[in-house]
Amino acid sequence: MSPRRVVGGALVGAAAAGAAAFAWGALVERRRFQVRHEVLRVLEPGSRDVTILHLSDLHMAPWQHDKQDFVRSLARYEPDLVIGTGDNLGHVDGLAGLRAALDPFRGVAGVHVHGSNDYYGPVLKNPFGYFLPDRPLKVSPPDLDAEALDDYLEGELGWLPLETEAHAIEIRGNRFEFFGTGDAHRGWDDLVGLPGRVEEMREEVEWSEEGYAPVFRVGVTHAPYRRVLDGLTTQGADLIVAGHTHGGQVRIPGRPALVTNCDIPAEQAQGLSVWRHAGSSAFLQVSAGLGTSIYAPVRFACPPEAIVLTLTAAEIGYD
Repeated sequence: MSPRRVVGGALVGAAAAGAAAFAWGALVERRRFQVRHEVLRVLEPGSRDVTILHLSDLHMAPWQHDKQDFVRSLARYEPDLVIGTGDNLGHVDGLAGLRAALDPFRGVAGVHVHGSNDYYGPVLKNPFGYFLPDRPLKVSPPDLDAEALDDYLEGELGWLPLETEAHAIEIRGNRFEFFGTGDAHRGWDDLVGLPGRVEEMREEVEWSEEGYAPVFRVGVTHAPYRRVLDGLTTQGADLIVAGHTHGGQVRIPGRPALVTNCDIPAEQAQGLSVWRHAGSSAFLQVSAGLGTSIYAPVRFACPPEAIVLTLTAAEIGYD
């Protein structure tokens, strides 16, 4: 066989493999919704378990009924708390689909922050731009109805906002503090105001029982930039919950994310890890999210996920 035919055959084979991979990512994997289960033994001995459902990056469009049905099905885990880490909307009419997905969680405690795609709709981008250095984002008026989104999440579902407020909640006899930031990808993180929000919460909280009991502190953000993770850790977070990265969205099997869309280390762009800063540390939970932009509807080696995180009592140690 001539060298020309060998090269030609290799090119044809590579093209066929690429087409098959794209077809899998676009038609199958982006709809292969999964639940990732994690357990943290962090509560006081004798404490009751707390089940947290972490939802992120739904990028919801009204026609995405399979995604809506999947999210609805998560009610079977009977979560004690839902944490939303933003980018709920993926279309100007996305709130209709979000309602269909989240209505089963009415009456369940929840906290949330926004991502920029709760204000700005998706736009067609060059996917290779994610490999280039960050560029200044174009400033334009929001084109999604974030006010209607908040009316639903906060007014109807009762979820508590964490970008400009901090909240103390008791769940199954356990004391929690929740504080967070806006989307650091847009520079909305306001780390300067964070200590004041936490201080105000602690001055006003009234727990149901008097006396000392440990408080588990949770930091919530959309985009896990290092400066935000450092700030939340400094503020005393025991656990930080984030999204935004899509886990890389398109990956090489068995390898860390190729891109993270922020400055978090690639190996921490999805999953449960530990973040360390200035002698302090916090567990870090980053979700690969449940959606994609409608202009980049492909996932590969990184299926969409929701996370069920169980906080349980630490084991009693004896010297």
